[in-house]
Amino acid sequence: MLTSLQIQNFKAWRDTGRIRLAPLTVIFGANSAGKSSLGHLLLALKQTALSADRKRALHLGDDNSLIDLGTFRECVHQNDIERSLEFDLGWQLPNRLEVKDPVNGKRTTGSELRLNVSLKARERTLQPYVQQMTYTLMEGEREALQARYFWEKGKPALETENYRLVRNTGRAWPLEEPDKFYRISDQSRARFQNAEFLADFALQTEGMLTGIYYLGPLRDHPRRVYQWSGDSPESVGMRGELTIAAILAAASDGRKLNRGPNQRVQPFEQFIARWLQELGVIDSFQVKPLSEGRKEYEVLVRTHKASAEVKISDVGFGVSQVLPALVQAFYCPPHSTVWMEQPEIHLHPQVQSKLADVFISAIQARENGKVRNVQMIIESHSEHFLYRLQRRVAEGVLTPDDVAIYFCRRANSTIELEPLEVNEGGDILNWPENFFGDEMEDIAARTIANARRKAKLAK
Repeated sequence: MLTSLQIQNFKAWRDTGRIRLAPLTVIFGANSAGKSSLGHLLLALKQTALSADRKRALHLGDDNSLIDLGTFRECVHQNDIERSLEFDLGWQLPNRLEVKDPVNGKRTTGSELRLNVSLKARERTLQPYVQQMTYTLMEGEREALQARYFWEKGKPALETENYRLVRNTGRAWPLEEPDKFYRISDQSRARFQNAEFLADFALQTEGMLTGIYYLGPLRDHPRRVYQWSGDSPESVGMRGELTIAAILAAASDGRKLNRGPNQRVQPFEQFIARWLQELGVIDSFQVKPLSEGRKEYEVLVRTHKASAEVKISDVGFGVSQVLPALVQAFYCPPHSTVWMEQPEIHLHPQVQSKLADVFISAIQARENGKVRNVQMIIESHSEHFLYRLQRRVAEGVLTPDDVAIYFCRRANSTIELEPLEVNEGGDILNWPENFFGDEMEDIAARTIANARRKAKLAK
């Protein structure tokens, strides 16, 4: 689970400051305020980790990638190529990590890893390279071990804290540049007798990045017929295009979930159908083949108990838009981070409120008797979603530590991210001005209009 994020000189962000990321993190803000850029950088980091090109420090995208961010110049704040694009990521490790020094036998352990990277454009090609890269293994609030790659006098260098690197005899060749933005190369590590732990750090980074999933704000239109040939998609897709395939794959694997301790265990499809019912968008839901042995499937829903069963393409648009959000929240593997943009789109305000309960359930759900430890990061415009979160904190369903809420706003040419303080009663102690628009302005304008209308009728 991601625990912190800081980004500098990326798109409209000069500096986000350190962002605390909770199991359920919600980001509000006006349109074009830069909210999406935060998730887009994480997608660029993920596609870099997935790329076969080890020498590309940052894969900004192409027609076949998760996201296309353009050129490095276009990514740097104010297109100032002299700036360094920097990011700092912290994440809780699925299992405690132990580093054993083969030279002296000393063991160092930690439960959290942090990665700080600075990328700069090369003078001739303007392609990014790693200017500085620092790994820090944390034991609680203490820095148990740190390794830093940087440039010194025109050459790459590597130094450590709380750990002494020992060179191999006769291997005095210079260090190579890192593989991608996070991995000290095999040849560079071979220069030392005890640098293999850096490969473990890189593997932990890859595991964290490949466990990030994204669902965009616009989902595919529902279809009359879906095809599935038995594959298991990684996710529902960025537009939700693989949602039905994900449901069928989960059913084929016999996956069963429950919402928490002492809650009813259900097969995946029934679990999703139950949530759709509780949201109030349908009465029943099923995915069935057109005929036995075929790979074509149809999704049948009944909107009310007395209504006929129809295909999902013949009911309101909201069902097909919320279904990918529901499925992705519970389909992703344990220890995943799911970033969603506007999951409430096309939904009635009452359903928007209940959607908050879905994501609370997602961070608390269990699979095969084990807590899934899934993290949800939600971009939203819905006040109804927020009010339900506040209510659940007041009721004790969530603690203030379980949730982090931010307000994103423009400040001249830059953007600011303001953390909202939530107490145990669910109250927000520092409401930003015009958080959901100027309600008093509308009330005052309506009052004045009514007064003028009455005065006009009285004449």
